[in-house]
Amino acid sequence: MTPRELIDTAIVPGGGEALRLFRRGGDFMIVLDRNELMSSRMSGSEEALATMTCERLKTKAPHLLIGGYGMGFTLRAAQQVLGPDAKLTIAELVPEIIEWAKGPMAELAAGCLDDPRVEVVLDDVAAVIGRARATYDAILLDVDNGPDGLTRDANDRLYSPRGLQKQWEALKPGGVLAVWSAAPDNAFARRMKETGFQVEEVGVRARSNGKGPRHVIWFGRKG
Repeated sequence: MTPRELIDTAIVPGGGEALRLFRRGGDFMIVLDRNELMSSRMSGSEEALATMTCERLKTKAPHLLIGGYGMGFTLRAAQQVLGPDAKLTIAELVPEIIEWAKGPMAELAAGCLDDPRVEVVLDDVAAVIGRARATYDAILLDVDNGPDGLTRDANDRLYSPRGLQKQWEALKPGGVLAVWSAAPDNAFARRMKETGFQVEEVGVRARSNGKGPRHVIWFGRKG
């Protein structure tokens, strides 16, 4: 078996946890403690987060806020289906994630960050949301393995009633909140509904070929 090689380490701001970038052959993995947060081998559900959100939008030139660049699967999928007048704002808390995309994972990134439709904001996505009022047509969140603060405890505020209310306020009328999760969470779906979102829960496979673990995406429409 090809050994796993540690490429770099990054400390999550405000959390103190270490993200580690590994490479095994042509594959990359980002790991937190013993949790593999993402892998270049499995991109299907992250791509579905973008394509299924865009299918639910009614405007031809939407403004999307994507919480967490990760390995760029969600961003690149959105770029493929959106027109030239769309706007894509990436909120990424960990600067090294963007450096990795432009460095060791440049081939995987395929120049997606150079797209003129893309703006990268090096900030906590919760803070970006908190500053917005009826700004975004969609907010796409993939910053944890589900609706709890895995990468740092402060992320819990994204999934609390107050956090969901902030996201409601940041969306335009008819806007969509899309949240990726590795597993179902009935309590979170209930909180979305209590905030006022029209909620749809969709199961998607981790791999683009329709195989692998089943993940969950919640879509909440602002009425």
